[in-house]
Amino acid sequence: MRNTRALAVAGAAVAALGLSAPAAVAWDTPSNIVALPSVIARGGQLTITVDDCRHGGTATSDAFTSPASLSPISGHKKTARGTATIRNNARSGPYDITVTCDGRSLTKPQAFTVIGGVRGGIGGSSTIGATPTDMAIGGGLVAAALVGGGVFWMRRRAERRV
Repeated sequence: MRNTRALAVAGAAVAALGLSAPAAVAWDTPSNIVALPSVIARGGQLTITVDDCRHGGTATSDAFTSPASLSPISGHKKTARGTATIRNNARSGPYDITVTCDGRSLTKPQAFTVIGGVRGGIGGSSTIGATPTDMAIGGGLVAAALVGGGVFWMRRRAERRV
């Protein structure tokens, strides 16, 4: 019974060491690409932060107007940051970011999502205006307010007579 437990513990230790070894090797390449905000409208600016990018580099995506330059952050020896502008004609949907740092490349799939812009000046994001249902609901609320106001006014008028 003791041999079985010892064998199980040894096997678990070897498995844990084997799974952590590839992660330890990966620290030499750019890692942890973060794009903020993760959902952005066309024409917006996206901040990209990359860990293990000591000397800076570039970030590219099909949605960017041009490659974003990544610069090391002062006080953080291993982190670089940059800003990218989203094309005005970028299609809506998820986009990948490819970062090149210190001669190595790393791609983060679906790092951010582009959404369609709003049509300002004509009711925000509304494109067709009020529907007949919206008009009926609004008209019903106005009618209810008028009836309620009339009833209130008539009761107040009747109280003055007494």
